[in-house]
Parts: sequence; structure tokens; C-alpha cells
Amino acid sequence: MKEKLFDTLINAPIRVMLLIFLLIAGAGYGGQYLTFKADYKIFFGEDSPLLMNYEAVQAEFSKSDNVAFVIAPNDGNVFTPETLTAIREITEEAWQIPYSSRVDSLTNFQHTQSEEDDLSVADLVAEDTPLTLTSLNNIREIALNEPLLIKKLVAPSANSTVVNVTVQLNEVNLEPIVMAKAREMKQKYEKQYPDLKIMLSGMVMMNGSFSESAIHDNEVLVPLMFAAVIVIMIALLKSFTGTFATVVIVITSIVSAMGLAGWTGLYLSGPSASSPVMILTLAVADCIHVMNSMFYEMRQGKSKSAALKESLRLNFQPIMLTSITTAIGFLSMNFSESPPFRDLGNIVAIGVMMACILSLTLFPALMMILPVRVKPQPQNRNTLMMSLGNFVIAKSRVLLPTMALIIAGLTFLLPQNTLNDNFVEYFDESMPIRTSTSYMQENMSGIILMEVAINSQETGGISGSRYIQTIDTFSNWFRQQPEVDHVSTLSDTFKRLNKNMHADNPDYYRLPENRELAAQYLLLYEMSLPYGLDLNNQINVDKSATRVVSTLKNISSVELLDLEQRVTQWLAKSAPDYKVMITGPDLMFAHIGQSNIESMLSGTAIALVLICGLLGLALGSFQFSLISLVPNIAPAAMGFGAWYLLSGEVGLGLSMVAGMTLGIVVDYTVHFLSKYLHARRDLGADTEAAVRYTFNSVGNALWVTTIVLVIGFSVLAHSHFKLNGDMGFLTAVTIVLALVVDFFFLPPLLLLLDRKKQASATSTETDNDTEQTAYENA
Repeated sequence: MKEKLFDTLINAPIRVMLLIFLLIAGAGYGGQYLTFKADYKIFFGEDSPLLMNYEAVQAEFSKSDNVAFVIAPNDGNVFTPETLTAIREITEEAWQIPYSSRVDSLTNFQHTQSEEDDLSVADLVAEDTPLTLTSLNNIREIALNEPLLIKKLVAPSANSTVVNVTVQLNEVNLEPIVMAKAREMKQKYEKQYPDLKIMLSGMVMMNGSFSESAIHDNEVLVPLMFAAVIVIMIALLKSFTGTFATVVIVITSIVSAMGLAGWTGLYLSGPSASSPVMILTLAVADCIHVMNSMFYEMRQGKSKSAALKESLRLNFQPIMLTSITTAIGFLSMNFSESPPFRDLGNIVAIGVMMACILSLTLFPALMMILPVRVKPQPQNRNTLMMSLGNFVIAKSRVLLPTMALIIAGLTFLLPQNTLNDNFVEYFDESMPIRTSTSYMQENMSGIILMEVAINSQETGGISGSRYIQTIDTFSNWFRQQPEVDHVSTLSDTFKRLNKNMHADNPDYYRLPENRELAAQYLLLYEMSLPYGLDLNNQINVDKSATRVVSTLKNISSVELLDLEQRVTQWLAKSAPDYKVMITGPDLMFAHIGQSNIESMLSGTAIALVLICGLLGLALGSFQFSLISLVPNIAPAAMGFGAWYLLSGEVGLGLSMVAGMTLGIVVDYTVHFLSKYLHARRDLGADTEAAVRYTFNSVGNALWVTTIVLVIGFSVLAHSHFKLNGDMGFLTAVTIVLALVVDFFFLPPLLLLLDRKKQASATSTETDNDTEQTAYENA
């Protein structure tokens, strides 16, 4: 069957190409159905408890997605006529931002005060407010002493303020529309008020920046990576023909995979958008192996057709095997709880198998049609790989324990890494979202929200004295936590209303004395509020629950989860009768980040077991499948061990590296072992000769593949988006370590096992001779 396929590829390459290009066109046509989704909710399955809790809180109260206009006057004082006028104008126009449902700022804050026996509720800085020195000082005094404003909408130093726009994003891919309007307003008011610096932050800008960064990398860095791969291949392989054919295979593999993904209804997101990069790596590796073996045979004097046929015969099983094992590795990502990572695994698995098929069909057909020139070389010519093979054989007794110590040492560091993420630090300081968010943190607060919904489980229960006292005690405790910058709570509103209803006497800044009084104050206050600035963001419809919203410093996921645990313990102890839900976008990502890393590790472990069994069947020896475990596992373990020395924190982006590099690592090991076994079984070589043959036949392909991929991923490591940058860097490190292990650990291990086997055989023969002599003497 294989021989017939090889003959067809060599004898009828044009017909093969036409058929394959027709199939690729059909597969690629599905690419029109691919869409890019930027909504952070896609990271959670529809049945995810995290998403269900978050949606429940959002439905009961109101959405918390926001755009924050951070306004910093050059003179360091927001309480000036010009700045307050600008804030009021921005506040009014912010209502025109698409999908906006609420705008909160210093100027439209609903300030309450007593007017004889009545309650007055009005904008803190209305359009007709005279901005005299006296009124400005009064506004400043109120703002800097109001718990709902200080460190939330105005800095304690009064050097900056925020106009916060709450938006209702009920569909995916709406962030770009909101961001476009916000940026238009930013440019407009910076031009109109040149003494003001305006920055954009908030969850909408953060989530949009994730998508923009991923798209930017795919538009800029991935093409650069592609170009680097092409240049290096030409330089190392010295073959324009082979490089051109490889580029064709890479492009058609990516087109086919993305098209088939579109046909199956998959969509692109931040993680899955990097699938073309991964497909590129495997397609390049497959082609280099076919090309390298073909050139090797042609150097020994064979014709192009004979050399290509021999290359296909030698590489058909290894390429099929590495592709299947790589697909298994990526399919293990279906263990992930996050749909985009499952999509990434499925798309790359499709691409890997397409690259396998095309490198064994279209690539040979192209090589038969295109001109190929290779100079014949003597078989015993001393090449770099032959010299390296001789060195490894001569120093095997030193290399084996040395490499074992290095592997063990770096692997020992692996568990020292912590599973952690800091979402703000995903962007380097050249990106606007990083600078604006850092400025907010330094002057007011971070952008991470933790929402705590506390339900009294009775209609109107929020006015109950015990309930209000519990909310107030909890809010005060919450404010004392080191991670917390601001707490927005209904208990502060009750205290302010109680003071207002007692002629603004500061002695009455405390909770109302009874339930009836609290309910009356709340009703009076709600009736006085303008449209869009009601209390729906704090209380639900039947007034059975309130939402306490804490704005946190830009802390890591580990710190966020630790704070959640403390909040849960406090409420379980101090408010056991109330129903509590704790949620927030960042908290959801902290949980999914932890669980995704853990599920990826378990999925990778299962994939390794399957790969081990498959290698045993394919290589015809379970002993060699067990031997392959070390060089298959060691590079990733060593890479993460080395990462501990560089960073020590493994986040959402790096969780992909183990599965991503597993394909390359297995590829190296399978090709090395298959050539080694070919020399032992088919050519009758002893262990040392087999090692020399392996280095000479496949060594060049392995190091060329390594250089090509390392340079390619090094380009990706320069991404401004830390998620992609770290992934590119650690992938490059892991690939280098894979080559080192396969060159300097695997051959000495094979030599050691062979020596033991020979010693055992010699011992057995000696025992048999002794028994035979004793028998004859008897």
C-alpha cells in the first residue's frame, strides 16, 4: 500500500497536486465562517458555576463592565473651574457611549443635605453651580470626605479623578464599538482642554486590549516569525526549492485547519488565535525530515526519485507516529475547563494531521516537480554530525551522569513555581492600558472588583437593623484588608441619610435606629434620584439583598483567591443566616486560571501514557517506549524548572507550553529512535555504529529544526503581550533543552543499556559453557 502511494507521488506528481489543492480549497472555504470573539465570558463554559454565579449577580443588580476616563490636570488640582467644567462635559457625553447604562463622576454625584425638614438631592457640581473660590472649597471638602467618592472617583491628593461609565454588553464582540467611542472622546477633550491628561482604563478597555494584543501579534509578529523561519531555512538547508515547498505546506496546512475549524463551528479567541503558530512549527519539522533524508540519499549518489522514495520509506512511520502523538497531546487540552483552550487544542490537532498528510503527499509531489540540486559526497566524509556522534560515544560514561544530574536538578525546581497571574502585568509599559491602570493604582485604586451579594432572604430585609449592622461591620472589616482600596456599601448611604434627616448633625452619622426609619429614608432618597443614577447597582428589586463592591489593588490571582477565602470565612462565621455569592470577572479568571493549569497537567499526563503505549506498538518494543519517556518528559520539566530561576510564576499563558512543546519533543525522540532501530534491525549495525548512523542521518534535521523554531519563537517572545511573550520564550527554551537531551542523554542511555544487555548475554553464554563442560566431564 505504502509502496504504491510512493510510486504514485513520484510518477504522477501533477495529478496528486491538483487533487490535493482541490481538497484544500474545499477545506479552506470554511474559513469564512470563522469569527473572533473578544468577550471574556467565552473563557467559561455555559454550565460553569463561576459564570452562572456572576450572571446571577449581574441579573439581580446591574452590570459592572466599565470604561474609566482617568483625568489628571497638569496643575495637580481637579477642583478648578476649567477641570470641573471638563468633567461635567465628559460626563454628559459619556451617556452617548454605546450600551452605556450609568455614568458616575465627581460632578453628577448625588449629594444629599438637609433643607429645613426636607431632604435635598442634587448634582455635586450642577451646570448652574457658581464655581467661585468659596463653592470650590466646599465641593472639595465634600468630595474628599465622602466614602463613596474618595479613592473611587477622586484621588485623596485631589490630583486626579475618574468618570466611570458602566456598560451593558449583552453580546460578544461589542467591546471594539465601546472602545472606539471612548477613544474618540479622549482625543476630543484632550484637544479641547490641553492642560488635562486623559487616560482610559476599566474592564472593557482591559478585555479589549487582550484581543487587540492577540490580533496585533498575529498581524505583525507572526509574519515576522514566518519570515525569520524562511530566511533561516534557506541559510541552513541551502535550498530555495526545499524552502519554497515547505512554505507551501505550512500555508496549506494552516488554511486547511482554519477552514475545517470554520466548518465545524469553532471560533477564534485570544488563545486559539495562536494556533497558526503551532501548526507552523509541526509542518516545518515534518518537511525538514523528509527533505533532510532525501538530500542525504542524494549525496550518496542516488537519483532524486530514488532518494525521495527512500526518504518516504524511512520517514513515513516516524512522521505519522509523531503527528498522531502530537495530536493526542493537543487533544488532551479538552480536559481544560475553558472552551477557548479546548478550541485551541482541537484546531491544532486538525492542523497537525493536515501537516502530516500534506508533508507526505503534496511535499514529495512538489519536490519531484521543482528542480533540486545536491552535490554527491563520500559516505565516510567527516561531517559535523558524525564528529558529534563520535564525541557522544567517546564521552558517554561522563555525559550520562552529568546530564542525569542536570535533568534532576532543573526538574527539582519545577514544583517551586507558583500558579499565579497578574492580569494588569500581561501588558508591558508601552501599552496605554498598562500606564493608565498603573496611574490609577498609584493615585486612586486598582481596577479589580470583588462583588459580594448578601441576601437577607426576606422581602425588604435590607432595612432590618440586624442586616444593616452586619453589612456595616462587614464593610468596615473589608476596608481593613491590605488588598482593598475602596468599598462601596449601602450602609454608608444609610449613615449619610440619617445625618441629613437630623439637620446634617455629624453626631448622627450612624445607622438608623429601627427598620421603619431606615425604610422611609431609603424610599425618600430613591424618589429623589434622577434616571440612571438609582440604587439598582446596590440593591435588588424586592429589596432583599445588597451588593457590596470592593475595588482592589492590582493584585495577583493567588492574593485574590486568598482574599476570597478570608471573606468567605468571615461571612460564614458572622452572617451564617444570609445567602452569599462572591464573584467578579478577575475572581473568575483567578479560579479558571488555577483549574485550567491543573487540568492541563492531568491531560498532559494522560497523553503521555497514551503516547508511550503507541510508541511501544509502533517501534515494536515497549522497552524503547519506556526509554522514550525520559527524553519526552524531561525537556518540559527542565524548562519549567529553568522558569523558576527567571520568574517563578506560571500563569494562564504558560499553561499551554507543556502541551505545545510535547509534539516537538516527541518528534525529536521518535525520529532519533526510529533511525537508531533501523540501523540496528535493518542494517545490522551494533550500538555504536547505530548511534553514528542516527547522528549522520537525522542529526542535521533535528538541529536545523531546532534553530528554525527557536528563532521563530524568539520573535514571538518580543510581544508586548506578556501572555504571548512568555509562551514564546519558554517554548524556545524547551525546544533547545529537547535537542540537548536527545543528543547528549538518549545516546549514552542506549549505549549503557546495550552494554548491560551484552554483559548479560556474555554471562549467560559463560554459564552455558560451564554447564556443558561439567556435563561432558561427568
